[in-house]
Amino acid sequence: MTAIDRTAYPRSGERLTREELERRYGLSEADLVFIRGKARGASGRLTLAALLKARQDLGFFPAPDDLHSETIAHLAAQLGLVDPPICVVEDAGEKTLYRYRTAVRAFLDVVTYDERGEDLLTGALTEAASTMSDPADLINLAIEVLGKASIDLPAFSTLDRLANHLRTKVHTTIYTRTAERLGDEEVALLDDLLVVAPGAVTTGFNRLKHAPGPARPETIKLWTERLGWLTGMLDPDPLLNEIAHTKRRQFAAEARSMEVSDLLDIRRPGKRHTLLLCLLQQARAQCRDELIEMLLRRVRKTQNAAKEKLKSLQDEHREIEEKLITVLGQVLENTRQSETNMEVGRRIRAVLAERGGLDLLSEQCETVSAFHHNNDLPLLWPIHAKVRALLFRLLELMDIRSATQDLSLLEACGIVIANRSARRDELTYDIDLSFASQRWQAFVIKRRKTGVMLDRRALEVCVFIHLADALQAGDLFVVGAETFNDYRTQLLTWTECEARLADYCADLGLPRSGEEFAAWMKEQLMAATAAVDAGFPENTELSIDASGVPHLKQQKASGQPEGLMIFEAEVHARISERHLLDILKDSTSWTAFTRHFGPPSGADPKIARALQRYILTVFGYGCNLGPVQTARHAVGIASADTLRRLNAQHIDVGKLEAAMTDLINAYDRFELPKLWGAGQAAIADGTHIPLRENNLLGSQHIRYGAYGGIAYHHIADNYVALFTTFIPCGVWEAIHILDGLLKNRSTVQPDTLHADTQGQSEPVFGLARLLGIKLMPRMRNWADVTFYRPDKSVSYQHIDALFGREIDWRLIETHWQDMMQVILSIQAGLVVPSMLLRKLSSNNRKNRLYQAFRELGRVERTLFLLRYISDPQVRRSIRAETTKIESFNDFLDWITFGGPVIKSGDPVEQEKQVKYASLVANAIMLSNVADLTDVINSMAADGLTVTPELAAALSPYARAKIRRFGKYSIDMEDIPQPLNPAPLPFEVPL
Repeated sequence: MTAIDRTAYPRSGERLTREELERRYGLSEADLVFIRGKARGASGRLTLAALLKARQDLGFFPAPDDLHSETIAHLAAQLGLVDPPICVVEDAGEKTLYRYRTAVRAFLDVVTYDERGEDLLTGALTEAASTMSDPADLINLAIEVLGKASIDLPAFSTLDRLANHLRTKVHTTIYTRTAERLGDEEVALLDDLLVVAPGAVTTGFNRLKHAPGPARPETIKLWTERLGWLTGMLDPDPLLNEIAHTKRRQFAAEARSMEVSDLLDIRRPGKRHTLLLCLLQQARAQCRDELIEMLLRRVRKTQNAAKEKLKSLQDEHREIEEKLITVLGQVLENTRQSETNMEVGRRIRAVLAERGGLDLLSEQCETVSAFHHNNDLPLLWPIHAKVRALLFRLLELMDIRSATQDLSLLEACGIVIANRSARRDELTYDIDLSFASQRWQAFVIKRRKTGVMLDRRALEVCVFIHLADALQAGDLFVVGAETFNDYRTQLLTWTECEARLADYCADLGLPRSGEEFAAWMKEQLMAATAAVDAGFPENTELSIDASGVPHLKQQKASGQPEGLMIFEAEVHARISERHLLDILKDSTSWTAFTRHFGPPSGADPKIARALQRYILTVFGYGCNLGPVQTARHAVGIASADTLRRLNAQHIDVGKLEAAMTDLINAYDRFELPKLWGAGQAAIADGTHIPLRENNLLGSQHIRYGAYGGIAYHHIADNYVALFTTFIPCGVWEAIHILDGLLKNRSTVQPDTLHADTQGQSEPVFGLARLLGIKLMPRMRNWADVTFYRPDKSVSYQHIDALFGREIDWRLIETHWQDMMQVILSIQAGLVVPSMLLRKLSSNNRKNRLYQAFRELGRVERTLFLLRYISDPQVRRSIRAETTKIESFNDFLDWITFGGPVIKSGDPVEQEKQVKYASLVANAIMLSNVADLTDVINSMAADGLTVTPELAAALSPYARAKIRRFGKYSIDMEDIPQPLNPAPLPFEVPL
């Protein structure tokens, strides 16, 4: 049976906050009329009110006395009942309750759950089971379906039995179909993956789960051999083609989490082989992605090495340059002093001879001039030559195709591959080089007396560099890959978009055509520029110098409220000391966030003391202690192997995100966080995470000067962590900035996003605008950014010097449909913004979609800059909010006291590691807010001064009373009091 805590099945008896009572159990005038007309006496009216509001809130009729006493009191107060009477109970008033429930159903136009409801669920769940595996997800879908159909929810056990029965039926059909398609030879191949072959050190199954190392030549060689091994086995695609993509991913994840012994224990026919086939298919796709990533990294490393070599050569040539300048000075001086051309020639020849002769000076000039204007192209070949054989082998294994009609780069690539072993230096010029820049064409093309030729080595380097750019930008794609496959196939068709367009535009207040949208945006920019120009004389903080560069005066910092030190000392004295493990245990008791953890099959965990061990796993991985150190200090709870197994098999990225959502929702029920922020803004920032040099994602970060990756966090303006992800160094952080808000499923839903300079770019501003997100970054170089004029015919009295060129409104209008197709595909959950922003990068300047988003982003960024320079409150807010993320990063450093280094080289484990830490952070914040709420109320009750200003100066990141060290134990018998989001002793300012 599925645990009810793992589902969204509503539970009665929950204690609600003041705000929740008003929202969920407030009686409207129509409700009151209905109650007065259908019930007599105080007890009857209160009972009917309880049944009415409970049915609206929960979707079913609980026993009236199952509701919390405060909920009953709230209903009684609205009915004018000073002393709430006892509600009608089931045994004594069965007929009365039946009559009341019938009346409520008629009033709400809902019906009971019967055969019609079961038939409805059977169809919906059977279809859903082809894409979902977790019974809890199916039960949640059933709740949603019944709610939309206005049907009472049946008992939880009814939904649980139906969901599990239909899930088993669908899975059995899938397993049976796969088993019927497999021949004896294919079955033997799959079974051989579970045994150690002669001469091997591990099973083929374990090889399928291996993660790549850094993009070194030996890793590329190893991974090309791996792809050959994977593609040399049976092809899983035709065997799995009728299984939904999401289902295949779920089966692959289930297989990946298992050990060989787990697979051998499977007795259901076809299941083991279906899981292995799905894992094999995923491993093949991931291997292609990993090899392409290695290609990109090697090409970038070649380019970086050439730039470093160029800088070194320029430093070496500085002395030669100075000598050549001296020679030029002497030539000019002798020319000035000579009266005849003959004398000039004689003197110049003497100078040249004195300085080493014509040949030496010519050679020095060629050496120096070859690398002028940062020309690093001649330096690329020697670096590229060292790994070219591996890169060619990599290309041979890939089916690379063009996502556009332009085939010039692929044709050039074919010629380069055909001439990879050629010994001649030059090739005949019969290639279309339109894919390359003028600089590259000038370097590749050689004009000889016999005609125009191509430098073979220069062409090869040119093709590899442009190939990397095109793969990164999505102009080329790899058949059979995941990340580097054709992203266009993931977008909605325009027909599908049209069905969504009207509602989406209405929700965001957007015009519904390209022409109207472009005109609307132009009108906004015209109005904003005119308003800022008109207000310039009164804007004493803004000045514009003669060069047109704007300057803003520095704002004064806000002062602290009077009596803060005394207030903080009293709060600190009243806060109880707790161990971090106890905080995690209490948070689990309040939110049941560990209900999301469990086997990938969706079944309930069968391990002993599961809750206690889940808490210890979160603690060990969240604090970066690792399983060995955690188990060593928590004797008797779980071994290191148990903790590793729970992390690998029971906890994945999605489950950690769901657990974070539970904690956020509980945190959001308190009033105190609303003093820190309304939850309408989020702040994004990345911090460096050291890695061992054993993985593909790690690299040397220029800004931090160390090897590792980036933990990219989104926190709300009320401090709580909304989303965390792990990204490679060298990636512009703005690419990932929108993902956090769109993946956030909590009750805190910001529509404003703050970041630093790394968190913005023109395409990001454009994409954010159409997603309904207001991007408001703290830009270090804001004064150097171009302000775009709404129209070339418009000029301004005071701020005209700010503006550069005008906006191309025709470009936005023409490609509005293309942009909306992308936006609606994101909104449908088919793609994430980061995937598209990687494609819409500066490497893809010829792409019209990139140009359209960039142009719209120029409009939106200009609008933002105009608000920034004209509104002091905007600047003050941005500065205040962006400092919160710095405190959060410091808080995480304290939490991860096991050390800063992520030891795993597996990208999935790296992602999980940063999410574990944020999960622990949110648990601490929830505990702190609960404690602070109690303390503030107790201080007010004792007559001490408590004001919103003083409470707002507190922080949920407090940790002075939290213990992290010692012998770890978890007393599961010590159950905390229920979470009490009590109101504060003052009105919370809006």
